[in-house]
Amino acid sequence: MTIAQELESQKDISQDVIFPPGDLWSDEPPLETELHLRQIILLLQCLEWVWRDRNDFYAVGNLTIYYSPRQLKSEYFRGPDFFVVLGTERKTRKSWVVWEEDGKYPNVILEILSDSTAKTDKGLKKTIYQDTFRTPDYFWFDPYTQEFAGFHLLDGKYEPLQPNVQGFLWSQQLGLYLGVHQELVRFFTADGVLVPTPEEEAQQAQQKAERLAAKLRELNIDPDTI
Repeated sequence: MTIAQELESQKDISQDVIFPPGDLWSDEPPLETELHLRQIILLLQCLEWVWRDRNDFYAVGNLTIYYSPRQLKSEYFRGPDFFVVLGTERKTRKSWVVWEEDGKYPNVILEILSDSTAKTDKGLKKTIYQDTFRTPDYFWFDPYTQEFAGFHLLDGKYEPLQPNVQGFLWSQQLGLYLGVHQELVRFFTADGVLVPTPEEEAQQAQQKAERLAAKLRELNIDPDTI
C-alpha cells in the first residue's frame, strides 16, 4: 500500500465503527543491534530520572502503537523505537492503543536508523507521523554513521530543527535538548547540561563528597568526625 493509499483509506473509515477491546499485546520485532537496545535504555533511564517526580507522561521503546479503529493487526500500527506521550497516566502498558488513550498520539518520536529501516523511517514513517499522528517533534539517529536530525510540526508540515552551537536540537514538547554525546543521543537541559542517568548522578555525588573530604583534611579536619 502506498503512503497516499494508507492515509486516504484512514479517512474512509466509518465513524460508526464499534471499537474492539484495547487489551492488545505489542507486536514488535526484536531490536536489530545491541546499539539500538543501549540507545533506547539510555533515553528511558535519563528521561524517567529527570522526570522522576512527574506522573503525567508515558515513555517507552519498541512498543506497538495501534491506531486503526477496526484494530486489524495487519493495518494501521507502527512501532517507533522510542516515543513519549504527554498528559497521560504513567503506568506500564502492553501496547499503546490510541482509542483507549483518549485519542492521544506520541508528542515525541525518535527512530534509530539502520540500513534496513532508514528509507522507511525517512519516508513512510515520517509522513505518517506528520499527517496522521501529528507528532510535534520527530527525530532520527544512526548510531553507526552518527547521522542525527530533528523536525518540528509547523502548520501541519515537518520543518527541520536547526542545531545550536553545541549541535543540540531543541524539543519544545520535552523542554529539553537532544544531542549526540559519546556516540549516543542524550538529553540536555535548556542550559546545555547533560541529563545524567541515576548511576551517573550517584557517581557525581560521590566525587563531590570525596573532594569535600579532601578539602577538610587540608584544613586538618577529620571528615569522619563531622
